[in-house]
Amino acid sequence: MRSRGLTIAALIFLFLASAGAQTPSKSPTTTGSQSDTIRIDTKALVTPFPHFWEQMFGSGRAVLAMRDSYRDDLRTVKHATDFQAIRFHAIFHDEVGFFDLDSNGHPVYNFSYINQIYDGLLANGVRPFVELSFMPLKLASDPAALHAFWYRPNISPPKDYVLWDGMITAFVEHLVERYGIDEVSKWYFEVWNEPNLDFWGGKPAQSTYFELYNHTALAIKRVNNRLRVGGPSTAQAAWVEAFLEHCRQAGVPVDFVSTHVYGNDTAKDVFQTDEVIPRDQMVYRAVRKVHDQIAASSLPDLPLIFSEYNASYANEPNVTDTVYMGPWLANTIRQCDGLTEAMSYWAFSDVFEEQGVVKTPFYGGFGLMAVNNIPKPALNAFAMLHQLGDRRFPVDSDSALATRRSDGSIVIALWNYAPPFGTGAKYTPPPPDPGPSRTFTLKINGVAANARAQLWRLDADHGNVVKTYDAMGRPAFPTHDQIVALRTAAKPSPPEGVFLKNGTLSVRIPPQGLVLVKINSARVAR
Repeated sequence: MRSRGLTIAALIFLFLASAGAQTPSKSPTTTGSQSDTIRIDTKALVTPFPHFWEQMFGSGRAVLAMRDSYRDDLRTVKHATDFQAIRFHAIFHDEVGFFDLDSNGHPVYNFSYINQIYDGLLANGVRPFVELSFMPLKLASDPAALHAFWYRPNISPPKDYVLWDGMITAFVEHLVERYGIDEVSKWYFEVWNEPNLDFWGGKPAQSTYFELYNHTALAIKRVNNRLRVGGPSTAQAAWVEAFLEHCRQAGVPVDFVSTHVYGNDTAKDVFQTDEVIPRDQMVYRAVRKVHDQIAASSLPDLPLIFSEYNASYANEPNVTDTVYMGPWLANTIRQCDGLTEAMSYWAFSDVFEEQGVVKTPFYGGFGLMAVNNIPKPALNAFAMLHQLGDRRFPVDSDSALATRRSDGSIVIALWNYAPPFGTGAKYTPPPPDPGPSRTFTLKINGVAANARAQLWRLDADHGNVVKTYDAMGRPAFPTHDQIVALRTAAKPSPPEGVFLKNGTLSVRIPPQGLVLVKINSARVAR
């Protein structure tokens, strides 16, 4: 995750997005409802629908993984999504205490915190996706090259690649010895973080990063060829074509491609164009771009992992804290299906200190969990979409996903996407008239005509802790009783029981609302 300030282009984008929030393209800001009819044939051919959006999450830096609050949030998100891997910065940062030099300049390795960090993840059923960063001070070519993050990581290249290669070898050999090659061969090793931004001090940035990649990948493969290594871990979906061509020409191993994108990245940064790409389209456009670049390369079968994504790279409380995330997430999943092996939502928890100690629970943090173990609406969205099946039906709609689960149940997601009510760091309360609702009429073929279904909702009045927080006056430091009340308000809305009529079901969804409909297998006609 980056810390850079907003560029002029980004500010222009945010202004336009804000303007868009006031004048939705499909309808003026009046009460009323749009109507959509969606036909679903449950006997139609289906396509595989792997849950690529919930296999992996990002988090605050490595050392935070030893805190109880971090592990409490991890267990909550694991329960909701059954995610498999986690990625964080700074496993080599000095506060982890891994690397030192003795008085003769020889390396000394201390695995105490490394073991506690990875033992804690594995004990909770989560594997590390190992981002190899940042530079230990005594190995840095420029000890003064500190990033602006609150914990001040060093971003310079190593002063000696013999020492760097030796450190990577010792680190990976220890992991294999402690956890076994069968386990560690299921991990990923990603070289650095966003070297195209201010996280890498090498000059020129690209060629010096490629040198770092060469040394790191070869050192890992010398330990065991079964270990997986990849990159370039860039921001803004950058450098992928050059990286793959470099690996081909240099004969350097690469097992996967990783890069990042955020919904408020600009077209100038991602595509080098002057387009205004809406927040609900940017992630898909970037994923499509990189997918096509890999397909056209000399390594067309490499897996693509977006090791960071979210609707915003900045702290925007009207975005990542609110129910806006439900439709945004569902629509991003719909668009990116089939283009990427995994996407890592940044991040699972607001136990997170890149800009310092958290000052208030709802400040636009990236996490699914606010501080004090309070679930945000985004967690409820992930939990709802976790119920989708692993086979997808074709549906002629940009606001629906229809799936079949392995038990035969039919699960359908519907949403009414509307832009956030505000942008930037300042929170904007919901307006009196948030915009039009949409009424979806589902006509489902292949189920009992009067089948009973369950329906879950996420919107302004369901599963929305921010409504309660607003009513409290948005206290920066909630009392114990207020924290208990917020946790209660954050719970997902209980399912509603509904019946189809002649195979038809109508569902009204307010703006920024997400609905999940489930028809159990016993009620599906064969």
